[in-house]
Amino acid sequence: MILESINHLNNHPTAERIIEYIDKMYPNIATGTVYKILNVLAENNLVRRVKTDKDVMRYDGVLESHHHLYDSGSDEISDYFDEELDELLSAYFEKKRIPGFRIEEVVLQIHGKSRNNKSNK
Repeated sequence: MILESINHLNNHPTAERIIEYIDKMYPNIATGTVYKILNVLAENNLVRRVKTDKDVMRYDGVLESHHHLYDSGSDEISDYFDEELDELLSAYFEKKRIPGFRIEEVVLQIHGKSRNNKSNK
């Protein structure tokens, strides 16, 4: 149910938001249980942890290769899919070959402010 809630909320929810959502259907679930399950899901690569500039941990249920657009004005995170960027990054790091380091994945968190948010103008 925790994984389902992450996918249903579909906005990189915090643990608190997940607990709030689950509590409506299962009011007796312990907060500690939700945190433990979130850790297990992340450790088993079923969700990803995404940290904001405000040091808030959020959870991402999208496992396909993608990056994040972080709106520093609203603290919102959006998924950003771009195959051309993925190819560019892959070629760059293949060419650079960092000594003694094997890259498993490159994930960018692109910071900015949404033009649609009036408080960001």
